This record gives sequence, C-alpha cells and structure tokens, in this order.
Amino acid sequence: MPKLKAGTIIPTPEEDAIIQKGIAQDPETWLLTDEEWEQVKPTVRIGRPPSEVTKERITIRLSRDVVTQFRATGSGWQTRMDAALRQFIQEHPLAH
Repeated sequence: MPKLKAGTIIPTPEEDAIIQKGIAQDPETWLLTDEEWEQVKPTVRIGRPPSEVTKERITIRLSRDVVTQFRATGSGWQTRMDAALRQFIQEHPLAH
C-alpha cells in the first residue's frame, strides 16, 4: 500500500460496510468485475519512458563552486554536468 499523507483517515470496517452498502444502493454506481477492469485500465505507461542508455549511480565529491554553478542552471543540472564530462573525455582521450 502506498504511503498515506498525514491526517488521512481510514474508515473502520463497520464504516466501510456502511459506505459500500450506500454505493450498492446507488443506481448510478456499479462495481466492475476483474474482466471489466482489465478492459478499462489504461494501456499506456504514465511517466518518463525507459531510457535506452542507463546511467550508473555513484558517489562523487566535487568542489562546491562547481556544483553551485551547475545547480544554478536549474532542473536537469546533473544531465548537463554529465554532458560536460562527456565533452571533456572526447576532447582529452586517454593515452593508451
């Protein structure tokens, strides 16, 4: 079950039974069967699509001024930092 917001009130089983009875008596509501639910569930994935290139999570210590400069550019600063590092390794290939 997902974490609930502070102050969320969960009905007791007795209260839930009363709520469910009210729902059952309302002619404008109905319960979907498992088969009906499968037909109406969204078929699209909500959220960011999976990336073709996954990145490795690491811990790195950087100078505060460097991090401050990148963070000041706003959302996506880590991606821009990755691009800057990628540009550096292209311009400064390792000597084999």
